[in-house]
Amino acid sequence: MNVNEHEERQDQSADDAQVSTGASLDAGGVPEAAIPELVIISGMSGAGRSTAAKCLEDLGWFVVDNLPPALIPTMVELGARSQGNVARIAVVVDVRGRRFFDNLRESLADLEAKHVTRRIVFLESSDEALVRRFESVRRPHPLQGDGRIVDGIDAERELLRELRGDADLVIDTSSLNVHELRAKMDAQFAGEEEPELRATVMSFGFKYGLPVDADLVADMRFLPNPHWVPELRPFTGLNEEVSAYIFNQPGAKEFLDRYAELLRLVAAGYRREGKRYVTIAIGCTGGKHRSVATSEKLAARLAAEGVETVVVHRDMGRE
Repeated sequence: MNVNEHEERQDQSADDAQVSTGASLDAGGVPEAAIPELVIISGMSGAGRSTAAKCLEDLGWFVVDNLPPALIPTMVELGARSQGNVARIAVVVDVRGRRFFDNLRESLADLEAKHVTRRIVFLESSDEALVRRFESVRRPHPLQGDGRIVDGIDAERELLRELRGDADLVIDTSSLNVHELRAKMDAQFAGEEEPELRATVMSFGFKYGLPVDADLVADMRFLPNPHWVPELRPFTGLNEEVSAYIFNQPGAKEFLDRYAELLRLVAAGYRREGKRYVTIAIGCTGGKHRSVATSEKLAARLAAEGVETVVVHRDMGRE
């Protein structure tokens, strides 16, 4: 047997051993099964990144704050070599690193090339809420320089625009306190097993503005408004009589059927693309009657089809 034949047999033996264990290797020689879960936490300064990171830390995640984006693949590789001791990693990345996007894009491309599954959680908030928070702690925005707080917010929002579009989960913290943000993070990450898709169905009133974290928006103002029915006006869409009035209107049940069918199509695509979270916003004028009743009906259908669903009535009670 010559050297080449011997090497070929050794290579074949190695291949057979790899197949027999059912494990494949990444580019660095680390079994893919050992690669830890990765969550990247980012978003606007003052929107609650630290609170979100602390929540994951309390849930047992290994959290690294302000890690230079170029080191994320290295962090994942170290976790993979920890023999299961570091199974879940959360990395907080933000504009404090300045050359933020250049390095982050390269790191995300590197992770994709190594078939590392990563999720991006983006913390969002309104300009008004961010200004109020920075003024309350009397600290400058990291990008404002010699300008105003709003100048720094505008610069950061532009810098993060592409990352926000790539996010798997966007959380708007404008009206959330610390405990409510922690509850949202717990709802998404505390489960023992990750469901295929989680949906938040949110009712809202158009007169209070569109939800900034909505992936899909439906407008129920094509139906008669129960507000103009005196005996129904005091109630909300949670009331059975209000709901019956709404869904006895022409087009209401047909809309629900067709929109549920559309969501099945969209949900299948989200699963194929690895998107695990979707926020479906249902709006009417004030967020009290039509949007509330429709959100409840739609959420029940999604839950019946195996989608883990949470219902939020954003503006109910504001009138």
